Amino acid sequence: MKLAVSTTTLLRRLQAVSRVASTRSAVMALSGVLVKAAGDRCELAATDAEVGMKTRMSAEVSSEGAVVLPSRLLLDVVRALKGEKVAIELDGGDGSAVLSCGGARFRLRTLRLEDFPALEDPSPDGAVKIPAKTFTSTAMKVARSASHDETRPVLTGILVSASESELVMVATDSYRLSVQRTALGAPLSGRFEANVPARALAELARTVEGGEESELSMSQRDSQVIFEVQGTTLYSRLIDGQFPNYRQLLPTSVEHELLLSTDELREVVRRVSLLAQKNTPVRLSFTEGQLTLSAQTPDVGEAVESIPVPFAGEPFEIGFNPDFLRDGLESVDTEELVLKLMSPLRPGLIESPGEAGFTYLVMPIRL
Repeated sequence: MKLAVSTTTLLRRLQAVSRVASTRSAVMALSGVLVKAAGDRCELAATDAEVGMKTRMSAEVSSEGAVVLPSRLLLDVVRALKGEKVAIELDGGDGSAVLSCGGARFRLRTLRLEDFPALEDPSPDGAVKIPAKTFTSTAMKVARSASHDETRPVLTGILVSASESELVMVATDSYRLSVQRTALGAPLSGRFEANVPARALAELARTVEGGEESELSMSQRDSQVIFEVQGTTLYSRLIDGQFPNYRQLLPTSVEHELLLSTDELREVVRRVSLLAQKNTPVRLSFTEGQLTLSAQTPDVGEAVESIPVPFAGEPFEIGFNPDFLRDGLESVDTEELVLKLMSPLRPGLIESPGEAGFTYLVMPIRL
């Protein structure tokens, strides 16, 4: 195998695929990047057996072939190179790969090619196509609510549902719940529903970020979901198990519904939260025409700030985890938000105004 490729392009693509290479697998090949030369292209691939990525770029191929190189070391070497092009050649004598760029020359030991899993190209049949940035921005609106607790794997994913002219994504860690409904400009050619690991969608968002608007193709095969965008293919296992029926968790009636300035409430919560340390809540105290937010941590201090709000009725006080409350407010991208409350012991709702948009449910803390 022998090829030459743009150093800048190789570095950018390596930075992407190296993120999904394994850091703790007993199979050494999973810690590597597959470099494959065929036709007029170079293909890079990496996987940890749960999430995989494959990306292609133009290359000058002198002889075809494939090799697996340690991902971290390869990335460090390419990052240090200064020339415009780097040549990669497999030395059949000792099984090592030689990287040459300008006056620099590196010889790297290879990993077992036979141990690297096959990442098959997806079939176009049954694929659903959707604007890429629309898809990833919807995912990132709810991703904060996905759980990191591996003992409850079904909650570590994001439920993705796409049909007709609407895209819906849902995530929950059982303490808060995020739902984002996004209207699509044109009807979809098919339907898609799956519980996709939040980590995989975060990698997809990084791939799409900064690039031109493009089309994303998504399909399912067995227990795997495959995304294709901008010359890159992302593979991810699907999460087994039934995702919670989130519709049952959303209240049908509320006691108080307030239209508030998003920026104002977000900034006040941010300031007051500075004194909500050691698992203490942020308190929201409502009186006629006023909301007072406060936080007090023993041996640290106290913060209090009031803002005018259109509240009427009996005084009302509720407490929330400051991090969860901030996450919900920071996910709202409209100038105003709707705050819905029922009682001090029932969840609060933060919503975008209008019928479609963002909904965030957060459990209260008993005061």
